[in-house]
Amino acid sequence: MADPEAVAKAFTDHYYATFDTARNNLAGLYQDQSMLTFEGQKFQGTQAILQKLTSLPFQQCKHHISSLDAQPSLSGGVLVFVTGQLLPEGETNPLKFSQTFHLAPVGGSYVVTNDLFRLNYG
Repeated sequence: MADPEAVAKAFTDHYYATFDTARNNLAGLYQDQSMLTFEGQKFQGTQAILQKLTSLPFQQCKHHISSLDAQPSLSGGVLVFVTGQLLPEGETNPLKFSQTFHLAPVGGSYVVTNDLFRLNYG
């Protein structure tokens, strides 16, 4: 199995760079059985997830990762936990967030099977 820390770092670098500039290009990371929970709302499947991510009220933003933790999962995948800040375009105050991904191996790469996102207030 690949090093979970290396997989998590490569994945998050790619995910957030793509999210920040062209969210519609994230489609290849999700599958029809993938699930997203975004601020308590649940979405399943690539189309529903991309609809949610591309409908956010900003076109571009900048993520700054504060911490990144990774563990191997029993299914051969990688569990990834991220904390950080995001700054939507046109805003001056960054928002703190937490995000958890479960990555499953598929054809020598990884796909997101589970994605949980929360803004952290207070």
